[in-house]
Amino acid sequence: MRHWDLGVPLFPLAEYWWAYAGFTALISLLLALDLGVFNRRPHRVSIREATIWSVLWVLVALIFNWALWAYAGSLFSAEVATRVALEFAAGYLVERALSFDNIFVFVVVFRYFAIPHALQHRVLFFGIVGAFVFRGIFIALGSWLMQFHWVVLLFGVLLMFTGIRMALGSAESVAPEANPVVRLLRRYLPVTEEIQGPRFFVRSAGVLQATPLLIALVFLELTDIVFAIDSVPAVFALTREPFLVFTSNIFAILGLRAMYFMLAAAMDLFHLMKYGLAAILIFVGGKMTLFDGRWLPPVPLGWSLTIICGLLTVSVLASIFFPKRPSPNELTGIQ
Repeated sequence: MRHWDLGVPLFPLAEYWWAYAGFTALISLLLALDLGVFNRRPHRVSIREATIWSVLWVLVALIFNWALWAYAGSLFSAEVATRVALEFAAGYLVERALSFDNIFVFVVVFRYFAIPHALQHRVLFFGIVGAFVFRGIFIALGSWLMQFHWVVLLFGVLLMFTGIRMALGSAESVAPEANPVVRLLRRYLPVTEEIQGPRFFVRSAGVLQATPLLIALVFLELTDIVFAIDSVPAVFALTREPFLVFTSNIFAILGLRAMYFMLAAAMDLFHLMKYGLAAILIFVGGKMTLFDGRWLPPVPLGWSLTIICGLLTVSVLASIFFPKRPSPNELTGIQ
């Protein structure tokens, strides 16, 4: 029987390739149903619809975690099965919490490119497909790098630095046109001035042109890669099982679109949540550097999950009880 203490993965890719393939097929089917059946026609996503989808994605993740727990219990001990389920839940929770920053970027980018509300779902859908691919690459690379202790320490320090910068820094502006990749794309590919419905490309006078929808999609993909540099190591701090990191990441990303449509209009309500996210990054970075068993005893997984939930809850409640004060420009009606 495999055991974590020996440093051997419970679900190595060589033996469980079918699990990765099956999970990928399941997610592909869900995405196909999403775009091809339930959201075939562009439409404005209401808060009610977004809430329903958000709850459904959480339920799907819970069902998957239950199936994972049951399967692990049939192969290993009950203790190992429980730990598998808790590590998946911790990774899922951290990834969902850190994705809150993505929502802010979504809001800014869609406003910048004047993407109509009815077309935002389409951009986010393909953005999630791209994130699905890139996260898989990042996690495969991370599972190899995490074998080296110095890499673990490096990522831990990076997470703590990011958390401190998030807590002390003000809200950073997002400037899509300043991104070098976006500028390069505009330089070599003609871009239409106006949005051409749900299309990413159009052909005009025999010339292939990109639409602002494509530019927005590219920028969202680039920002997700940047966010993955923080979020993927953060989940690896909670579990060293690549399969759990992969599945928890993907389920969290799947629910991101619904969470955006549900919370985009209420972003200012959770203005103190960045401090909770910063504290989570610092805590997770501390687990990778200080509380790694060499310097200080490791933090038990149950306590880690409790602390993460507590930090999120406190930051949300603080945002509600201490609402954001309007700026002088908002008070005077100046845009």
